[in-house]
Parts: sequence; C-alpha cells; structure tokens
Amino acid sequence: MRRGLQIALIVLILFLFYFLNFGFFGHFGGTLVGIFQTLTVISVGLAIFMENRNPSSTVAWILLLVLLPVVGLILYFLLGQNYFKRKKFDKKLANDQKTYERIDNNTMQASFDLSMFTPGQQKLLKLSHKIARTPFSMATRTRVLTNGEETFSSLLKELKMAKHHIHMEYYIYRADEIGREIQKTLIEKANEGVEIRFMFDAVGSLGLSKTFLNEMRDAGIQIGVYGKVKFLALSSRVNYRNHRKIVVIDGNTAFMGGLNVGDEYLSRSKTYGFWRDTHMLVKGEAVRSLQIIFLQDWKYVTGESIFGLEYLSPQLERGCSGAVQIVPSGPDNVSRSLKDIFFSIMTSAKKSIWLATPYFIPDEDLLTALRVAAISGLDVRILFPAKPDKWLPFLASHSYFPSLLEAGVKIYEYEKGFLHSKLLIADGEVASLGTANMDMRSFHLNFEVSALLVQADSVKKIVEDFERDLQSTKMIELSEFMKKRVVVRMMESAARLMSPLL
Repeated sequence: MRRGLQIALIVLILFLFYFLNFGFFGHFGGTLVGIFQTLTVISVGLAIFMENRNPSSTVAWILLLVLLPVVGLILYFLLGQNYFKRKKFDKKLANDQKTYERIDNNTMQASFDLSMFTPGQQKLLKLSHKIARTPFSMATRTRVLTNGEETFSSLLKELKMAKHHIHMEYYIYRADEIGREIQKTLIEKANEGVEIRFMFDAVGSLGLSKTFLNEMRDAGIQIGVYGKVKFLALSSRVNYRNHRKIVVIDGNTAFMGGLNVGDEYLSRSKTYGFWRDTHMLVKGEAVRSLQIIFLQDWKYVTGESIFGLEYLSPQLERGCSGAVQIVPSGPDNVSRSLKDIFFSIMTSAKKSIWLATPYFIPDEDLLTALRVAAISGLDVRILFPAKPDKWLPFLASHSYFPSLLEAGVKIYEYEKGFLHSKLLIADGEVASLGTANMDMRSFHLNFEVSALLVQADSVKKIVEDFERDLQSTKMIELSEFMKKRVVVRMMESAARLMSPLL
C-alpha cells in the first residue's frame, strides 16, 4: 500500500471515529462507523493472518486490533506491514548475495582443521558458517574492551593512526563531548587525505544537526544516512533500524560491540549513572567480514559500490587461539541467523549458559532452551538491569522470569548502574558479543552484528567481566518476586502480550 494512501486512510479512520462516533451525523453515522471499523479490522486481521508471521506476532497484532481497533489500525499501517520490508530488503538481500558470490568466502574455510574443537563446537561452527554466510577465522586477534573509557580511548588511538580509510557506522551518534572529540579526529584525518565514510541511523541519531554534518562534509567526509524519513511519525521505516556499531580502519583494525557514541556511554549521564557495556577490538582476518558488512550497508544507503582489494585484504594475525566469526543479521535475512546461532549455543552447552542483556524478550524456542538446560542441571544465569531505560520492554522482560526461576535459572539484577552488555557464554569456552539484545526486535526487525568466539582468549576476559558484574547484583528469589502487587504483575502480563511488537 502506498504511503499517501495509508495516510489518507488513517485520516479517514480518525474522522469517522471522532466525528461520526460522537453523533455529529446522528445515529446513522454511528452505525456507519461501526460497520466500517468492523470491516476494516476484519480485512486487516485477515491480511496479518495470511502473511504467515511468527504466531506470537500474529496473535499480538490481532489482539491489539480487537481491543483497541483505532490504535491498532493506525499502528499496523505505520509499523506492522511487511510490504516495505519485502520491497526494499529483498533487493538488498539480492545485492548482498551477489557480493558474496563475487567474494567467495567458502574458499577461506577449506584448509581449516577443526579437530581442536569439541564435537559440539565443530557442529556450531559449521552451522554458523552455513546460515550466516560469513567465514570463521583462526587468524584473528580480539581484545575485549570493558566500558566506555577503555573503548573510546582505544578507538581514538586507532583512528589517529589511520593511513588509507576510516569506515564508521553507528545506530546512535550524539554531537556531545565524546561525539565532538571523535568528529575532530575524523576531520583531522580527512585533511591528511584519509578516505572517511560516516554512516548513521536516521532514527537513532535523530539529534544530529545539519551544522554538525556539514562540518564533516566540508572536510571531505562522505555521509550516509540509513532510513531517511520525511515524516517520522508516518513512516513504516521507523520500525526497521540499523542497530549496528562498526568501525573499520585501513581494512586491518575494527571495532564492534554494544557501545554507541554518546557521553552516557562514558557514565556522564545523571539519568543512567554508571554505564556497564562491552565492546571489542578486532585485528586480522575477521576484519574483512566487518568491512564487507559496512560496504554492503554503504551501497544500500548511497548506491556506491567499492569492494576493491584495497579494502578487503587484511593482514593475518599469527599465533591466535580459537576461532572468530562475524555474524550479521537483519530483516533481509529470512533464516534468522542470529537467533538460530543463539539457540545452537544454548542447546549444545554441557555445563553452563550465562547471559547478559538489557532487554529480555525471547521467543518460545529460546525460552524453552533456557528452561530445559536449567532443569537438566546446567548452571544457567541471566544478568539483567535492576532499573530500566525503557519501561515497556522492562515490564515485558519480567513476565518471563517466573517460569525461568521455577526451572532453576538464576536471575541477577545489576544494581551498580545501567547494564547494556549483550553477551552469551556457554561452558566458559564459547561466547557471543555484539549489538543484538535477547529480544524480538533484534531477531526480526533490526540490522545487527555479533561476534562468535570459540576457544578464543577473549572468552576468558568476557567470563571474568561477567563474574565481576555478579558482585554488583542481587539475585531474584522466586518467593519474593511473586509477592509483587497484583497491578504490577498485570502490567507485566499486558506488556508481554505486546512483546512481539516491541
């Protein structure tokens, strides 16, 4: 359905509801609006049903339409349709596949000896390579960066050493103190002749001013904007976000993980206080995968295709331990690669599953995997913030806790500040680190990127940080949790019904 027709229909729905329903045209008008509203809800509900969505998403949309018809119809026309997704992202998927065919990643895996890994780990690596379409590397060195100070100091240091190009992609980029400091460094490097491509999400970085961006353009920095919208409140594009955080420097060094660019990530915000997060420095072969992801996004946004060898020939690191794979995911990926890899990590674990996430809205597969693991005797722990940054996901997350606690899952509330790390650890040897939360949005709507680490040295640091974080938590007891006021529990249950839409 075209955008103009959608807006016209929304206006018509509001007109009929507010004018006819309140008797401006008498009893006959009220009857007309009732018939129109009923037929519209039925037709939209049938369309949702025929789209063969995830069952929980289908139920949530239909329930919203039945209980709040006007609100449900408007939200569906703005956020719920798959038309924009099919039209735009199918084209992106086709272009990305052509890129992978031209840049053959399969040849990189031919000579790898997997005998150093356990059978379960070998199975995981083969699965992730097949469904994510990216290679795993044994010539990559990674370093975990704990919190903002370590992340931004390392980032600025590497940016200042750039010689050929800097590629930067963020969901949120703020023009505050740290944002200005990075901008200053980029302008200095551009004046030295370094190629710089800077890309950001139009919704996440809504506050970036034209003045700030023009200062960069004037220095020769190329700007790419994902998801441009003329009318923010009237665009379905708002629902599909580029949540990735990627920086690639000279094709040999890269950064990825949970931190955007903003002073709050340096614990300078009075609202959030201490900000606990995890990022990662990558050097070597796997930088190539991050570069390809950036260049594919860049082509999608700007139309420029620059897949030359000068961008895709990283120096290999020697003497590295374990395997590293960069895993992209997004609404253009039908296979839901990230969710399937998370599921495989959980179901292949033999001793423990440790999870840290600021938003916990799993589907039934992942929820069952965690419950069964705990019932089977595995050490299953979830690290979750004690205070929210967004109330609706926070309430929805809590609705999943009782069944997990009953199964023996240990849930810890992080009390030192706000927890934003996105980590999954199995048996202390396998870990995933990246931008994806454990929620429906990350699995189905956002463009995300994560790193799968198997027996890499960085896993040890991730485990150490997780154990240190546990010292600043309070474990939730089922008996105390169930003593919540009925109103609060009802709010959590209501939020859970909307969780597939969050």
